[in-house]
Amino acid sequence: MEAEAAMLEHVPNWLGHMLHNVRAGHSKLVIVQEEVVRTDAYLALSSPAFANGARLPERFTADGEGVSPPLLWGEPPAGTASLALIVEDPDAPAASPLVHAIVWNLPADERRLAEGAIAVDDGGARDGRDVGRNSYFFEGWLPPDPPTGHGRHDYVFQLFALSETARLGSNPGRSELVGALAGRVLAAGMLVGTYSRGEDAPIAAEQRAGDYGAGTMA
Repeated sequence: MEAEAAMLEHVPNWLGHMLHNVRAGHSKLVIVQEEVVRTDAYLALSSPAFANGARLPERFTADGEGVSPPLLWGEPPAGTASLALIVEDPDAPAASPLVHAIVWNLPADERRLAEGAIAVDDGGARDGRDVGRNSYFFEGWLPPDPPTGHGRHDYVFQLFALSETARLGSNPGRSELVGALAGRVLAAGMLVGTYSRGEDAPIAAEQRAGDYGAGTMA
């Protein structure tokens, strides 16, 4: 189904509108799965580039530079051995959410990912972190690229503090990540950015409204 989602990224505007209600669903996000998160402990996750629930700046999408956004998070619980991140699009017209990024084995004392940090790392970094496979089967950040006319897509950044680090192969995918998270999550956090095509961006709409108002007063 991941391949099917990839084929739908550049569908015509009219087809995107017709597929508006075809979506994987937020209930299939990793963070919602009962076997993954069995704690109420919260890990604050944010970005200096966008607010929770706000539209992603174009530079982080396929319409811009396509780099990963910067992320910040708070202090994880005592006993945290490492952290793991996955970014999913539950609004993809597919059976499962589209995976845009996986980062495994982030050091427990790390508190940020810089802009563009989710990139090809050829098997991992010196500190043990490893960028995994996205739904297009390559490692790194998969820039948001929703079908035109399909409506707003949520891009859900999910961060997990783990009690221990499971051994995974290089460039782990979603199924490997889910299996490794089960029974190890001490706390979890979530951040949502949105993006769409074929609709007015909020900033652009506000700007036009302001321009119109100025014109009518002249």
